[in-house]
Amino acid sequence: MMIPAIDLIDGEVVRLFQGDYRQKTNYQTTAKERQDSYAQSGATVMHFVDLDGAKDSNKRQLSLLKTLVKHESMIIQVGGGVRCKEDVEQLLTLGADRVVIGSLAIKEPGLVRTWLTEFGGESIVLALDVKIDAYGNKTLPTHGWIKDSGVNLESLLDDYIAAGLIHVLCTDISKDGTLTGSNVEMYRELCQQYPNIKWQASGGIGSLADITALIPTGVDGVILGRSLLEGKFTLEEAIACWPNA
Repeated sequence: MMIPAIDLIDGEVVRLFQGDYRQKTNYQTTAKERQDSYAQSGATVMHFVDLDGAKDSNKRQLSLLKTLVKHESMIIQVGGGVRCKEDVEQLLTLGADRVVIGSLAIKEPGLVRTWLTEFGGESIVLALDVKIDAYGNKTLPTHGWIKDSGVNLESLLDDYIAAGLIHVLCTDISKDGTLTGSNVEMYRELCQQYPNIKWQASGGIGSLADITALIPTGVDGVILGRSLLEGKFTLEEAIACWPNA
């Protein structure tokens, strides 16, 4: 499935290049306008990232998110600065269907596994940003992709699966925001190794050919951010080229 994604700063729709707040693009549309347009085009899942909340959870854009998360035709997943159980509860109570957890899933896996057990696998999405080294190891940097966590992807996933993990949004950092295609081979490997995970491929989609290249990998969904915002193709076109859309 196609999953439109919107990043939010101070109520505005933005995109960051490879997670860098200094390389920000603003778009002249409101989040609600975009959401309504994507819903009319056939999207059934949508992804929001609160970048203000990512910097400071006390500055989470709750009033805006409240207008976006309760949607009659779409599953809504929200991320950005989830650091404690209260943050998870806050977003679920607000109306989000799924809460997206990023760096905390790497730094405090024991804690996050307890949330999977308590809230259920359908309520949690792990957002794991991967850096592939010269030896092919899939490492998981933190702190804005700068600090090496010393954790690799596969070793992290095994314990999470035992706790009930279902959804993983996985990004090859080198591809994020580039519109040059995704890491097809990485997703093929991950889907073969972990077939029970519903993988969301993220980063690099710039054309319909980039989407169709992912079909044989087995990913469950494709995150579409910049490509839709900049009109590289329409959401209807993207949905039409995906099997069983």
